[in-house]
Amino acid sequence: MGTIQIRNLTFRYDNMVKPLFDNITLKIDESWRLGLIGRNGRGKTTLLRLLQNQLTYSGIIETNLNFSYFPQSIQDPTQITFNILTDLGLVADYEIWKIERELTRLQVDVSVLYRSFGTLSPGEQTKVLLASMFVDENHYQLIDEPTNHLDQTGRVIVANYLRQKTGFILISHDRHFLNQIIDHVISIDRTNISVYSGNYETWYTAKTQQDALEQRENDQLKSEIKRLEKTARQKEQWSNNAERGKYAGAKRKDNSDIDRGFVGHRAAKVMKRSVTLEKRTNNAVNEKKKLLNNVEDMTPLTLPYQAARADQVLVTVADLVLKHNQKVLNKPLGFTIKTGDRVALVGPNGVGKSTLINALLDGQQSPLIRSGFAQIHYGVRVSYLPQDFANLAGTIENFASEHEVPYNMLLATLRKLGFERRLFNDCIENMSMGQKRKLALARSLCESAQLYIWDEPLNYLDVITREQVQQIISEVQPTMLIVDHDHEFIDEVTLTKIKLEGAQ
Repeated sequence: MGTIQIRNLTFRYDNMVKPLFDNITLKIDESWRLGLIGRNGRGKTTLLRLLQNQLTYSGIIETNLNFSYFPQSIQDPTQITFNILTDLGLVADYEIWKIERELTRLQVDVSVLYRSFGTLSPGEQTKVLLASMFVDENHYQLIDEPTNHLDQTGRVIVANYLRQKTGFILISHDRHFLNQIIDHVISIDRTNISVYSGNYETWYTAKTQQDALEQRENDQLKSEIKRLEKTARQKEQWSNNAERGKYAGAKRKDNSDIDRGFVGHRAAKVMKRSVTLEKRTNNAVNEKKKLLNNVEDMTPLTLPYQAARADQVLVTVADLVLKHNQKVLNKPLGFTIKTGDRVALVGPNGVGKSTLINALLDGQQSPLIRSGFAQIHYGVRVSYLPQDFANLAGTIENFASEHEVPYNMLLATLRKLGFERRLFNDCIENMSMGQKRKLALARSLCESAQLYIWDEPLNYLDVITREQVQQIISEVQPTMLIVDHDHEFIDEVTLTKIKLEGAQ
């Protein structure tokens, strides 16, 4: 039985003041279907890199396992897919039947092996790379964000596939996807790492209960500290007054006989009680410091939505047929978006959801329109959050200036999204995909608009950020057009679903 044992692991990147991991100890069993959960920037991908010995750290990582990592780096996507897999050492020539078997289980036509990798759809590429990992039964799989390019049908297929496997660590922010697959959770919290037996729902319930318990204890301790401090001040004042009163008779004209010994003894007892109260107060304060360290910051977001006139039509699509590379994508489609509508475009990958958004933004003369009509009406202020954000670069300040959003407002929004202050001066190109996605999202959250168009806004975002986004949409109820494959999110925030159907 294989294991991964981590003892006293400490790691920080060169630009960090505090360690990303500080004296961490964990034990992981080879048989676990393990979900790795935590906010963006907490070190999920870094932990996988540490397991692969790609970074220098202090402490001990002991294992008898060999690791395989997804997504694999493809240097030349113009090559035939099977050749790429053999060159990477993922599949041997004589094992072609094994990769075909895994692809069949993932409901992928085995002919994709003999096409150039770059011509495969994003979903096909994901499934091919996943299948190649499980051909080799001698490796422990490290799977990093497999759902980002999968539609809802693809996610169900991959979830069913992974549920039949054992021995992997899975990073995903899709709550429903995790719930179907994992049987253990590692949660990277603010100050430590916790291990839970169960799925995502088990972890979320346990964490919510623990957070609520600590919040109640924190409130009780705050009240107790105030009471103890008030009592201690009263006791100390009485003791000081009594001590001064021992000699008051010497100044009185009636020469009253005061038992100074009794008064002094009484004052000393009160002072002792005061010291005891102070110790109790300090102990309470120390106990309070232990609480809420791992309660995640769920600061509510803001959105400067400016509603257009009631019942105003903002978007019109009529008999629209889209094309891409001269290929017809969809059956004719028609709908309108009025003020207050929240519309989700749904359908499988390749049917033209992002293409439709691009056609709307281009205008009626868009080369993406084969026939029909697609228009955002004149004068409508739009905030567009694109699907592609990987190539963002430069500083955050330059990014704010380029997009004409207030710099301080952008920083404040990033902090609400769990962005670390230390990143504010970093180059964007050095940030993780989750951090880049938060930056792009924060920009849209800072824009005053009448219509928000978001294309897969949740890709790479942690579960807490997803809840924050869901909450602000539910509260503000802006007019929106959304594409996303997280069906729980879509069900929660949208009023209407528009289904795109393929041309064939």
